[in-house]
Amino acid sequence: MTRTIREQTEALEDRLLAPYATRSSRSRGRKRPLSPCDVRTEFQRDRDRILHSKAFRRLKGKTQVFLAPRGDHYRTRLTHTLEVAQIARTIARALRLNEDLTEAIALGHDVGHTPFGHAGESVLDEFHPDGFRHYEQSVRVLDFLEGEGEGLNLTYETLEGIAAHSKGRGPIFQPAQDGQSYESVVVRVSDIIAYLNHDIEDAVRAEILRESELPAEAVQVLGSTRGERIGRMVRDVIHASLEAGKVCMSPEVLAATDALKDFMYERVYPSPEIVNEIRKARSVLNTLIEYYYHHVEAMPPFFQRIAETESREQAVCDYIAGMTDLYALDRYRELFLPRAWDGS
Repeated sequence: MTRTIREQTEALEDRLLAPYATRSSRSRGRKRPLSPCDVRTEFQRDRDRILHSKAFRRLKGKTQVFLAPRGDHYRTRLTHTLEVAQIARTIARALRLNEDLTEAIALGHDVGHTPFGHAGESVLDEFHPDGFRHYEQSVRVLDFLEGEGEGLNLTYETLEGIAAHSKGRGPIFQPAQDGQSYESVVVRVSDIIAYLNHDIEDAVRAEILRESELPAEAVQVLGSTRGERIGRMVRDVIHASLEAGKVCMSPEVLAATDALKDFMYERVYPSPEIVNEIRKARSVLNTLIEYYYHHVEAMPPFFQRIAETESREQAVCDYIAGMTDLYALDRYRELFLPRAWDGS
């Protein structure tokens, strides 16, 4: 009997992937079973579902550090996600991990992010009684909010990889959670490699930083250009991981990366130019939160149902977290500025 393309791909995975890699054929499945595809593996289907989702498309309108920038070349959540996916696939291929699972986790890891970057996340975190974390919201978006309650019905492996995706100022390599896949660790490290280097480039473009100001010890180890730094970090993760049998960096490169990370949190992210824009963004979002909390009927019907079945706080968080930067600003202008003042 002739095997399907999917079955041939699964057989190739069994032969070529490392023993610690996640096999598509051994996926624990989905909440709602699907008939197997004759062409794509389970993780390929996850990747495609995320890529075609509305939440993924909205990432083009959500900015990173520089809020609603006027320049064409600043990163958005979409370009950041694509950079993470590219770095993660390079590492996954070299380590003989499952590239399709790696890519699915990478493409979905930020779909729950708020407008105005981490400024928006902190506002919603202060508002919601249980707190707000964008990686948990990403899972909620993919598992429930997309399709107005249907979700994308992704595999447990993809959802768990996204759920494990915390970062911030914590250690680059954190103790692995029970059952955490190597693929999810690769995505987390790739995220850090991507954002550190593109945030430096964007800060230089915004004239907040000169490359000559980067810590000398980090530059000496990692290189003086974005390409040199990314190349050194990626190669180091590959070689150190192959030697150690787990996803890691060498002590030298890890120390240099930590120094660069600390520098960005101390020198760039708190800079007056960024902080001033964050203050404005927080004001906009706090005003929208207050309005929609007291005017649930002004939200679309799906979010009104969430307010009834879960809580107003959850409905407001879901609605606002899904907004792009410009959509949030448009709602603010429409609700709170006289037409003669909003430039129309």
